[in-house]
Amino acid sequence: MSARDETNFHLPAEAMEALTTVPAGKLAPRLDPPARPLPFVLLDCFDQSLRRSGRLLIEAGDQLELLTADGRILTQAARRKGGFVADLADGPVKAALADLSPLRALLPLGTGEMRPATLSLVDDEGKTRARALLRLLTGTGGKETVVATLSGLRGYDKALDRLRAHLVACGGLGLAEGGLYRRLFVGHRPYQPKPAIAIGRKDRAIDVASDIIAAHIPVARANEPGIIADLDSEFLHDYRIALRKIRSVLSLFKGVYDPAQTDALKARFTALMAPTGRLRDLDVYLLERHRYDALLPEAMHGGLDRMFALFRQERHAAQAQLADHLRGTAYRAEIADLARLFETRKALRPGPNAARGAHDLACELIWKRYRKICRIAAELGPETPDGDIHALRIHCKKLRYLMEFFAPAFSEGRFAELIKPLKRLQDRLGLFNDFSVQQVSLRAFLAGLDKVPEAERLEIAQSAGALIMVLHQRQLEERDKVAGSFARFNSAKTQRLFRDLFRDGGEGT
Repeated sequence: MSARDETNFHLPAEAMEALTTVPAGKLAPRLDPPARPLPFVLLDCFDQSLRRSGRLLIEAGDQLELLTADGRILTQAARRKGGFVADLADGPVKAALADLSPLRALLPLGTGEMRPATLSLVDDEGKTRARALLRLLTGTGGKETVVATLSGLRGYDKALDRLRAHLVACGGLGLAEGGLYRRLFVGHRPYQPKPAIAIGRKDRAIDVASDIIAAHIPVARANEPGIIADLDSEFLHDYRIALRKIRSVLSLFKGVYDPAQTDALKARFTALMAPTGRLRDLDVYLLERHRYDALLPEAMHGGLDRMFALFRQERHAAQAQLADHLRGTAYRAEIADLARLFETRKALRPGPNAARGAHDLACELIWKRYRKICRIAAELGPETPDGDIHALRIHCKKLRYLMEFFAPAFSEGRFAELIKPLKRLQDRLGLFNDFSVQQVSLRAFLAGLDKVPEAERLEIAQSAGALIMVLHQRQLEERDKVAGSFARFNSAKTQRLFRDLFRDGGEGT
């Protein structure tokens, strides 16, 4: 959204004097006395998806107030059953938040006091031509900011444009810009699950690899409190992704570090990941409950109810165990030591490819991985073993990681043309893998029901057995679609782009 279309702004508190005294062309600003202060709570998801979309969600008293990206102010009762959008009472705010991830909780980012006020632009006859609703926000710790929402009057579009320009001239920024939360709440740090890492054409491979790892350890650590408090399942998901990317750097950047140290580091990061596996599996099962219900007739839902009751019971224990692990002295010492290793880098031992240019290494690694994928895909057919399809999925994941790591070293537009179809292919392969893994997990679950009463065990076994059959059929269907999905990914245009970018010398920034 351009400044010309912006409707919501935030400004530093010190801008109030200019905002309320400096004329906007021939129109004079007039501030009505602010209302009495109200306590407020600012809500957003951990990834700040509301702020990034130009919205602001405020809970004040018994009301929720949402400033939307298109300038509306929506309100409804603040009562809710839990922390997710689905837990809100029905109303316009809940409806407007339907695009947020259902897996992300709405969290209190900070508290403070809010004083509503109205700023008007008036002509020389005292007639109001445009106005803005102001919220004078004072965060805990004394930080102040102003949030302004424009309100035009019919027939006075030019006055509204002047008010918008006036706000911008006084330092106003859109809600998605600048450090609104950081200005309001002392010590607030925005969460960046995909940290931006600059890569120059001549940067050494070991420096780039170390930069990537050093940037992703804090990403993992930022999720620790959310995992321990069990706020939502995405904290663990993001934690695991950050560690997986680190392991991928160690595996994919061949020869950048000393081989013995590489093996030791991979083992250490693998050990960090190991305690998270079962909880993540259980999270996935519980999140997929609605889909399982849809796969089986209602007569078999009783067995599913009992099976998921056991999953919830096991998840409770697994979450408590992981929380204890993350709070433990040994874990904290280990991850802090790894963070220091990649921050200082004094103890990192270079390998034979350490001094290679990052851009040239990227071209070589991406081209080799792409060609390996093409060779596997060329052999796909009705008799292809499942293991080959799983291998194709793993190689596609590694290719995507490589491309995301090295994206800053290449032309953004042409790179995006390759990432989008690769994601679509991965989605297809991911479904095939999910159906396969779920069958294996369900069989293992059935094998461990010896302590469940016989009558209950029989009902669970019937439902789980039927579910395994349905999942197997879905896996076969996805298998038949894989070859077509690869053909759509690897079009003639895609082949030319891969060759131009990574085989024929590439292009750097």
